[in-house]
Amino acid sequence: MRQIVLDTETTGLEPAQGHKIIEIGCVELFNRRLTGRHYHQYIKPQREIDAGAFAVHGISNAMLEDKPVFARIADEFLAFVGDAELVIHNAAFDIGFLDHELNTLRPGFGSLKTRCSVIDTLLLARSKHPGQKNNLDALCKRYGVDNSQRDLHGALLDAEILADVYLLMTGGQTALSLGGNQSKSEGGANQSEIRRLPSTRTPLKVIVANEGEQESHAAKLSAIAKASGDNCVWLRD
Repeated sequence: MRQIVLDTETTGLEPAQGHKIIEIGCVELFNRRLTGRHYHQYIKPQREIDAGAFAVHGISNAMLEDKPVFARIADEFLAFVGDAELVIHNAAFDIGFLDHELNTLRPGFGSLKTRCSVIDTLLLARSKHPGQKNNLDALCKRYGVDNSQRDLHGALLDAEILADVYLLMTGGQTALSLGGNQSKSEGGANQSEIRRLPSTRTPLKVIVANEGEQESHAAKLSAIAKASGDNCVWLRD
């Protein structure tokens, strides 16, 4: 099963007010394992970034001046996503912005949800941990995920962290390294690849009870059987 863990950064909160996407970050999972493939792209919004949004992600208009507009990267982004299942924290926000951008570019496009199923990890976390904080920082603390590099929000870093949180929250056992060799991302930006510890593990050592321990165990079961009127479940066939 192919999944894409996705995050965006924007100029503000409401696409209906003309706010735009300025960063997209995606990492690929296949059968619950990170493949090392990712997509990352900064985007020129052609409008000013709200002060409140800048305080969250630290991305300025000057930083985006030489970046492509959304129309130039739309096909590349859609090709990377394909029909994979999307994993997003607070999916309504990111899907809302992506749908707005795509429908502005291609009227009648509809919604990404028509081609991709979506897992909202915020809703998943709320169902698993009702009444608790379930933002990404809180989930990192709860599941022991290192987010020490997350002074500001960044789409690719947040997607990497969310991938780790999602795998742990849904039963996966992984280890994440955000450092390592630099490589060119699918979207053309140099970013650190995610690296996982090798999946091969030394088999657990099997320790067999010695004769004395087996005799003590048998005596204990006999005592339980006597006290329970021969109703010891461990002695049943």
